[in-house]
Amino acid sequence: MLKTMFGSEEWVPRNFPEPLEDLPSTNGEARTAVIAGGCFWCTEAVFKQLEGVTGIRSGYVGGSADTADYRTVCSGATDHAEAIEVTYDPSVISYGQILRIFFAVAHDPTQKNRQGNDVGPQYRSAIFHIDDAEKHVAAAYIAQLDAAAVFSAPIVTTLETFVEFFEAEAYHQDYATLNPMQPYIVHISAPKVAKLRQQFPEKLKIKD
Repeated sequence: MLKTMFGSEEWVPRNFPEPLEDLPSTNGEARTAVIAGGCFWCTEAVFKQLEGVTGIRSGYVGGSADTADYRTVCSGATDHAEAIEVTYDPSVISYGQILRIFFAVAHDPTQKNRQGNDVGPQYRSAIFHIDDAEKHVAAAYIAQLDAAAVFSAPIVTTLETFVEFFEAEAYHQDYATLNPMQPYIVHISAPKVAKLRQQFPEKLKIKD
């Protein structure tokens, strides 16, 4: 069961289910997943910890090039979401496993157009599927979570067709690592990473 307390980071996964459907592995060919779950500082901080993730970019997805800048997106007046593009090795971590982490620790998928105090459609929970196979796996996993009543409120994650990824300004890239004492990172991002390390230690990058 997964406990959700709205407006906080106090959702606690227990026995979070493995996806029943997934994409097949590839022979060393990298894939990308594009997901949005609130501030991209937080989602980037979580996914960079995972073994098999070879690259991450923070950016804007869902709107047009002329509105793909931080100030305009933060106004909430665009179709963009703050998102991350995750490049990964499917022989090490699958698309389904990326979705599992996304739902379990990276954000709260029951909050519509917000994550805690970050409010607006730019902070929506969304999966931007690159093809029909990704859409199928994502829809199947949401249905699986709903059927298992994993959350105490409905999942509001949208499935949106991926069109174009606009990379965010340079200072947003790897923000949590470069600014570990920034208050937002201390109070919002760091607890998500701690939750990942507690709940999914087997998914972490191997330290030398």
